[in-house]
Amino acid sequence: MGALATFRRILASRRVRRFDAAGAGRRWDSRLAFGRTGPETLAASAPIRSRARHCYANNPYARNGIDAHVIAAVGFGIKTVSAHRDAEMREACGAFFARWSERADADGRTTLAGLQREIVRALKVDGEAFAVMESGLDGMPRLRIIPAELVDESYTRDLDGGGYAVAGVEFNGSGERVAYHIFQDRPTDVFASLRPAERVPAGRVLHIIEPLGAGQVRGVSALAPVLLRLSELDQLEDALLVKEKVSAMMMAFLVDTNGTGAESPFDGEGAGAILESGLEPGTMKFLPSGWDVRLSQPQQAAQSAEFLAHQIRAVAAGLGVPVHLVDGNLAQANYSSLRAGSVAFRQRVEALQWTILAPQFLSPVWEAVITAGILSGRLDAPNFESAADDYLACEHFPPPLPWVDPKKDIEAEELAIKAGLKSRRQAVAERGFSIEALDAERAADAKRERELQLITGTEGASDAA
Repeated sequence: MGALATFRRILASRRVRRFDAAGAGRRWDSRLAFGRTGPETLAASAPIRSRARHCYANNPYARNGIDAHVIAAVGFGIKTVSAHRDAEMREACGAFFARWSERADADGRTTLAGLQREIVRALKVDGEAFAVMESGLDGMPRLRIIPAELVDESYTRDLDGGGYAVAGVEFNGSGERVAYHIFQDRPTDVFASLRPAERVPAGRVLHIIEPLGAGQVRGVSALAPVLLRLSELDQLEDALLVKEKVSAMMMAFLVDTNGTGAESPFDGEGAGAILESGLEPGTMKFLPSGWDVRLSQPQQAAQSAEFLAHQIRAVAAGLGVPVHLVDGNLAQANYSSLRAGSVAFRQRVEALQWTILAPQFLSPVWEAVITAGILSGRLDAPNFESAADDYLACEHFPPPLPWVDPKKDIEAEELAIKAGLKSRRQAVAERGFSIEALDAERAADAKRERELQLITGTEGASDAA
């Protein structure tokens, strides 16, 4: 029996997941070790994704924390503009892409800004996001967001020519991604079909992932570090809520002080008066001889609020957001603390925008749309073959994150422009506008004010005066 028990213990230890959020059993019932990033993340991604979706849908702290990342990273949409050296071509390419952005969604429900929002939400909740490029009726590409489970996670094997596939992602012999194996099921299907996955070239699939380390193929939810804590926090809050409900109840215990063994004090003479009158304020009750009343006095959890606040701070740290964006509590906040928290949060958001979204999603979308527009003749591009890099060059302008004091933010931006550290074009693009359109509107406003002889304190009014 000793050898059999040892064998079972070895097998059990090998089945332990190294992610707490994907494991089972007692909280620290596993060895404090972590294997290769690739195998560990592949084994943990599916169970963590399922639990993270449930947590995002039901837990207010998780919802607030994830939405804080989404809103900060995307806001009203990251604006992509042309970086062509020629001003006319830069404006033409930018206008063409802006028109396409309004029809970017293959489902026709939102714009490119809305797709960016879905991408970041899936990246944080699921750990990865997939967008497939499809051809619209006009021949231009359209983007369709698909759930992560539609990429066949069971497809792992060696292929001919030195290639291989891992969790639905196919690589060639050089380790480059060449295809994705995607189920053609509808996302609304309750049960998976028996149809095999379809091989889709990697050029049509945008896989956005924030890797934990080298060798990672599929993503892991950003909620992984806090899932277990959030689950236990839910249970703790439920227990405290029940305790407070019990504490609010007036309970009484009737004690047989004579030890007669009677089953109830309400049997016999005088019992009817007690049962019929009930409990009312300001009344006095008479019990039969030999009975006493002892009221329930449950102890209050004096430090429960501080302990809960500490757990929420841990959740905020795990999600990488200021705690007030998780619990919505600004009672202890001041200007200095809010600004310090905003600076650190800005750095996280900027890292996400420039190292994940820009290279994995924004730039490939620009290149695909501009190329399709030029090849279809919708976008006039002289010398495209010899100057393709100019046409495909682009810049991204995320919306600015507001400071605690907007007046100081505007003043700082004005000083940066005057000092030559920032251009007006960049400042305007960060607000989601085109500088050409803004200047045209300003000129039209000034002209109209001069014609109507309006006095509003604007440049046009001062000129008219």
